[in-house]
Amino acid sequence: MAFDAIASQAAGAYSQALTRAADAAAQAPRPQGETGEAGFAGFLKAQVQDAIATSRSAEQQSVQAAAGRADIVNVVTAVTEAETTLQTVVAVRDRVIQAYQEIMRMPI
Repeated sequence: MAFDAIASQAAGAYSQALTRAADAAAQAPRPQGETGEAGFAGFLKAQVQDAIATSRSAEQQSVQAAAGRADIVNVVTAVTEAETTLQTVVAVRDRVIQAYQEIMRMPI
């Protein structure tokens, strides 16, 4: 695959994820004293925190289902959302590694 195509796909994925992260950050309350990090580091931090929160939600739903206090539809929805989030994180990681490898192959 050509570098231009990879860069274009990565930029599109980054743009979509950044939009979702900005929407989620605007809706989520911030703890006192937290400074908003800008740029790629802030984006990654927000995405990792979102992935962790999604996984915890799925775990809580599963525990409640095991105790007989949760609807199975809610459990399946939470687990599916966590699985999708994990797949997204892995796909972004793979794209970053692929882009890095392409950059390293470029002649100086």
